[in-house]
Amino acid sequence: MAKEPAGQDRNFDDLAKRFKKNIYGGLKGDIRLAVLERDCKAHLPIKPFNAAQDRWTILDAGGGQGQFSLQLAEAGHNVVICDISAEMLKLAQEQVESLGLADRVQLIHCAIQDLAQHFPAGLPAFDLVICHAVMEWMQEPRSLLPYLLRYLKPQGYLSLTFYNRHSLIYKNLLRTNFKKIINKDYGGSRGSLTPINPLEPEQVLDWIADEQLNVLAHSGIRVFHDYIFNEEHREREPDTLVQLELHFSQQEPYRSLGRYIHLLLKAAN
Repeated sequence: MAKEPAGQDRNFDDLAKRFKKNIYGGLKGDIRLAVLERDCKAHLPIKPFNAAQDRWTILDAGGGQGQFSLQLAEAGHNVVICDISAEMLKLAQEQVESLGLADRVQLIHCAIQDLAQHFPAGLPAFDLVICHAVMEWMQEPRSLLPYLLRYLKPQGYLSLTFYNRHSLIYKNLLRTNFKKIINKDYGGSRGSLTPINPLEPEQVLDWIADEQLNVLAHSGIRVFHDYIFNEEHREREPDTLVQLELHFSQQEPYRSLGRYIHLLLKAAN
């Protein structure tokens, strides 16, 4: 199968519905949401994670369907979702309308790098910037952080998730796909949900340190679920599986095997 074309970031217009089902739906989505909510509840003074009443401004950068940010809009906060994919934003719009959130949610069709063009009066500063499963789809992942930080208030929060290269390598080893490992063939093929640039957590943490961001939470998402090859076994005890995912998600060596990594960060100033 052909590789994704070089030199451009990934647009999900052709995979929006598949992405919704395979990444955010079902047990995978339940695990993802449980980890994100646990991390945010521990550190963010914001509804719905605790009793704080202040209304926040939130940017969901590359937010697609807004699965995580729309629950914050439901809690009373103002949310801006931008995405390069018109099809993903159509799905977000359907949710916004069904939940009656049009007065609190703004949808912007653009790449994160072009977002400033939509604020001619000056860049807004957000209390929280969310950027989930975007960095690994970019040709230059390191370049994303400065764009995100442009929109972050002093002492603001950044919730970042990315696809973990260690997990991809380990799963291919278990499947005896040795040629992929030997050739360092880590990028996804055209039409695949495997990203073009799976990332090493150690490298991303170095980038975080360069930007003087403080790490509040560091978790793995799906630290063992994806290694259960028998699909029937995966679904056998879903509640117990989610609880064990939470239990091991911040413990090594399991955290470093998560399919995704979540970093909850705070700006120093």
